[in-house]
Amino acid sequence: MQLLLAEHIADMYATSPAESVHALDLDALRGPDVVFWAAWDGPLAVGCGALKDLNDDDVELKSMRTSAASRGKGVGTVMLRHLLDEARRRGAKRVLLETGSQQFFAPARRLYERHQFTQRGPFAGYIEDPNSHFYELAL
Repeated sequence: MQLLLAEHIADMYATSPAESVHALDLDALRGPDVVFWAAWDGPLAVGCGALKDLNDDDVELKSMRTSAASRGKGVGTVMLRHLLDEARRRGAKRVLLETGSQQFFAPARRLYERHQFTQRGPFAGYIEDPNSHFYELAL
């Protein structure tokens, strides 16, 4: 799992300016306001995602990642559906997220849009940033 998260952080810094990287590191993923899940194929972590509590009604989707070897195999879709089901089960009324604007993030943006996420402005301390796209989904 640590390898997948290290890959995630490395890609974020390789594709975005440092001030536009909002990925959570391992310590932040262990925070009391974050719940983290992983998808496994035998001993290999092939995907992950987290929900971060923002308030009584909103959660933020964080650390969505599919391993490079598993991309295009539906892992991201399965993880996103799981996270949305968990958000509903926890009583959230809305899921918010930030993702990059660079071409590297185009598959992620398409995934979110296929699942009815709509673009919005910054939330929860984020600021307008040409390197970010913000989305929300009412549950």
